[in-house]
Amino acid sequence: MAVAPADIPAMAAARAVADAVLYEGYLLYPYRRSAAKNRIRWQFGVLLPPAWARSRGLDSTTVAGSAESWWQQTECLLEAGPAAEADIRVRFLQVQRRLVEERGANGSCLPAPEPGGDGRMELSFDEAVPREFSIRARVSDLMAAERRVPLEAAGGEEASPLDDGGGSPGRVVRQRLPVTASVLVSAEPCGQATGLARLRVRIENTGGVAQQAPRQEALRVSLIGCHVLLAVRDGRFVSLLEPPPAAREAARACANVHTFPVLAAPEGQRAVMLSSPIIMYDHPRVSPESPGDLFDATEIDEILTLRTLTMTEAEKKEARATDPRAAAILDRVEATPPEGLSRLHGALRSRRRDRRAEPWWDPGADAGVSPETDSVVVAGIPVAKGSRVRLRPRLRGADPQDMFLVGREARVEAVLHDVDGSVHLATTLADDPGADLHRWYGRFRYFSPDEVEPLTGSAAGCEEGH
Repeated sequence: MAVAPADIPAMAAARAVADAVLYEGYLLYPYRRSAAKNRIRWQFGVLLPPAWARSRGLDSTTVAGSAESWWQQTECLLEAGPAAEADIRVRFLQVQRRLVEERGANGSCLPAPEPGGDGRMELSFDEAVPREFSIRARVSDLMAAERRVPLEAAGGEEASPLDDGGGSPGRVVRQRLPVTASVLVSAEPCGQATGLARLRVRIENTGGVAQQAPRQEALRVSLIGCHVLLAVRDGRFVSLLEPPPAAREAARACANVHTFPVLAAPEGQRAVMLSSPIIMYDHPRVSPESPGDLFDATEIDEILTLRTLTMTEAEKKEARATDPRAAAILDRVEATPPEGLSRLHGALRSRRRDRRAEPWWDPGADAGVSPETDSVVVAGIPVAKGSRVRLRPRLRGADPQDMFLVGREARVEAVLHDVDGSVHLATTLADDPGADLHRWYGRFRYFSPDEVEPLTGSAAGCEEGH
């Protein structure tokens, strides 16, 4: 393998997002062992022992990282210079069992669900230890031959005393089983595209567990939240979401299994890629308003923060005893000042357009977008605010209540454009006695242009009678 150069600076920015991926779903609100949803844990990027996984038919090859398997694969595109070097960071969690024991009269330690030391409660629960392994190689070497690199997160056991100030009433024992894996790394040129290479990283769990073992035991020798951070020197990655025309065919040919790579460096840079079991957009970042991880899937910081503050003292005590990271969440939430809570309430973002930051949507800043006057052509007829249409909503993959609106007449209240370039029609029902009220506070029903049938030959003059 090539000698490791220093970290690429953009890697630090990507790590914040990668860490959020690593702990996604680690411990869900209300952060207590007794909560039903915390009894079935570890939902993303789980690579199980191969024989155990095969015996249960876990052989899906979809991109979904919530589908458990014994392997995952990343394929991404790289514009490689003659001295291009790839830095591949394989990252995952290793399950660690925490057992709380109390000391008996004869000095022996026995399982204890809730021994208390220094007025605290301690609970037996599974924790996790973050692991990271680095593989570095020249892209030219990877084109010449595939590399197989074994990984091992060592097992172990440690014990620490629980002290109430008058002696040692018990101890906490942490146990880990070894987790082993194999990483296969290779590269190949992409057809006639000069300088374009396909980089492949395949990760396989090589551990074992009894096939009749429950999932909880199999997880102890599994890679949890497994993902890959990739960086390159003397080269640039290519977006698979928005590849340039010359790379579109090569991008479609990339086979990603249980993981998906996106550009992870700050916008405008292409030296770092994150391939994770959670599909994201290019250049993801942690919201600057977020004070810290809450571990909850699709988390909304304000809601979870406020709900955490409503927990009773008994519930908070149990949460603190469940996991040190849960205790840290409680400490952070309780210390949040009023201005910190206000920051969580909402934020306006700017979108980049022609390298200028413009608010979206602000008619004063973007004269080219005006819901009040914009129109869209439907079946050869301009449709704008005031147009009458008949609703023909799609009945598959849409709001099920839309079935009650088929054939109803509606009035278009605005023509809206979203940041992806799609057009939406805001409408009110023509026979709705509350239409004026809906119009006043902006509560509309939204449809795409192909879900309406124009009832007038012109968008102009449709305001009459309203």
